[in-house]
Amino acid sequence: MKQPLFLEPVFQERIWGGTALNEQFGYNTPSNRTGECWAISAHPNGPSIVRNGDFAGKTLIELWQEQPALFGNHQTEVFPLLTKILDANTNLSVQVHPDDAYANVHENGELGKTECWYIIDCEEGAEIIFGHNAKTKEEFTELIEKGEWNRLLRKVKIKPGDFFYVPSGTIHALGQGTVVLETQQSSDTTYRLYDYDRVDQDGQLRELHIDKSIAVSTIPHRDTVTTPEQSTIPGATITKFVEAEYFTVYKWDIDGKAKFNFKSFLLASVIDGDGTLTIGDESYPYKKGDHFILPANADEFQMEGKATLIVSHI
Repeated sequence: MKQPLFLEPVFQERIWGGTALNEQFGYNTPSNRTGECWAISAHPNGPSIVRNGDFAGKTLIELWQEQPALFGNHQTEVFPLLTKILDANTNLSVQVHPDDAYANVHENGELGKTECWYIIDCEEGAEIIFGHNAKTKEEFTELIEKGEWNRLLRKVKIKPGDFFYVPSGTIHALGQGTVVLETQQSSDTTYRLYDYDRVDQDGQLRELHIDKSIAVSTIPHRDTVTTPEQSTIPGATITKFVEAEYFTVYKWDIDGKAKFNFKSFLLASVIDGDGTLTIGDESYPYKKGDHFILPANADEFQMEGKATLIVSHI
């Protein structure tokens, strides 16, 4: 079966969400507080559904279990990756994620969460929180107890096209006015360290996870600087952002006709433009906002058009 799996996104409403997913990608979002598009997901909290071909109507969870050949006869029980687009209309909570070992024990066998961000769009002067200034666990805990967040948290200016690798244990938060494509381990475990004393729709302060945050945070903070590697092939420029333990992530800028050959299955998200994907004798149109998986047995395929995609594999 050498056909791409185009997927129907799942949308999640969030207190910090907005309307960018509708305005920029044309998605039929459920409200003006839509914060997350789970674009390629086999997580039980929001599984994607295939919308084309022989497997139309199947969830990605079902395919992972029933059609292992599509994914190179994987050896893991759960689909390992999750691709999202996030609309941070206001600041996200300051948070941290556990690693696999901690999550397995404390979160009922859930995976840990290492992730990365590609900044699709942001307001001028937008910032993220990335890391902290504490040198020891004692200093970290003391600054939290005193609420001295400006002393504790590190802020970084961002611009469209920036990329950040965010290993588990990294204190982080997207800032207001930011649209991001996130590639992550397939996990929905987040520990909130600070939430600006916001209240939910019922007027209640949102739950914090101070003890767990302290337990899993990397102290002192370790910067994870990645150096993009750019290469060109006829019809495309390929930027490899990161090659890490859980995923490798690229940006493909298609301009013409480009031929590819991969042995792994690929997750692909079209963040701009449009074109045609050809596998064998079959062609499939793609456009901004589409998300698809190229199966492991696709071998050679051709991308034609003028478009930008974020592509990942394990």
